[in-house]
Amino acid sequence: MHPPPASLNRRRFLMGTAGACAALGTGGWLWSQPRSWQVFRQTSHALGSAVTLSVWHRDAALAEAALDAAFAELELVESVMSIYRPESQLSRLNQNAVLDDPHPHLVTVLQFATEIAQQTSGAFDVTVQPLWELYHNAKKHNRLPSEAEVMQARALVDWQRVKITPERLQLDGAGTAITLNGIAQGFAADAAMAVLRRAGVAHALIDAGEMNAIGGKPDGAAFTVGIQHPRHADAFVSMAKLQDRCLATSGDYETRFSDDFVHNHLFDPRTGHSPTELASVSIVAPTAMAADALSTAVLVLGAERGMELVRRTPGTDALLVSKHGRITATEGFPLNA
Repeated sequence: MHPPPASLNRRRFLMGTAGACAALGTGGWLWSQPRSWQVFRQTSHALGSAVTLSVWHRDAALAEAALDAAFAELELVESVMSIYRPESQLSRLNQNAVLDDPHPHLVTVLQFATEIAQQTSGAFDVTVQPLWELYHNAKKHNRLPSEAEVMQARALVDWQRVKITPERLQLDGAGTAITLNGIAQGFAADAAMAVLRRAGVAHALIDAGEMNAIGGKPDGAAFTVGIQHPRHADAFVSMAKLQDRCLATSGDYETRFSDDFVHNHLFDPRTGHSPTELASVSIVAPTAMAADALSTAVLVLGAERGMELVRRTPGTDALLVSKHGRITATEGFPLNA
């Protein structure tokens, strides 16, 4: 499921212009609001995506220290879960099929992935890495894999092959491999948010590929973010308001293996091919990890079954865009009217 690091740019959101600061720096005072509120912003790179953390606070030293601590936490998450770092715990697990004394972060993510897999009858499956490798390698030779190759790779995909305890992680079956591309960025955003909250930050916007809002703006308004249009890189499907909620999008446009969007980095574990109904799914949920995983799961499930899943998941709303451009949203999706 992973594209090369240079091209990774999944679930991209752009801040709306209303109330947003135009400058993007590496930190420091950018502008002030009445009663000495200031916004501090730092931008870096983690888990294959640009990450921007914005904090509103009256205390510059506290805000900068909180941002530094949040980025340190993001680096920790990447050191554990990056598939591109050969020394990461995920890479070692994929290589050796076993990992003793795993970091609690990795255990948490895999346990949650298992829960989503169970809820979706395997539509969300972190063991689709063999399919990604197959398509990625075929693209290097300007071709698509044959159906026989797809079926061979699909036979290696089964979330039940992942055995999880706090003391040991194990992959059963030769060729089993994990990708966390559909969940790690959400977890990373949640981890950064937790650090900022512990530092006393009550107003922040986290863009780590997924969006987390701590509170809203100091004046009480919600943050406004744009959701990328799946067919027009310079356009939004819609604007959304976030306040103490998280938002993630999965789309067929992020990394594709054919120009017609039919073959892309999202795989249906049951077929070995990309889902055919939806172009993108945006999920709003209490945590970014849930929004991240559910956006992939719903895209694989399709509109009818996906909406059923959303409606039975507390605190969750969805906006779907079909391959034909039809937009459907739950009643509670926080559209910016």
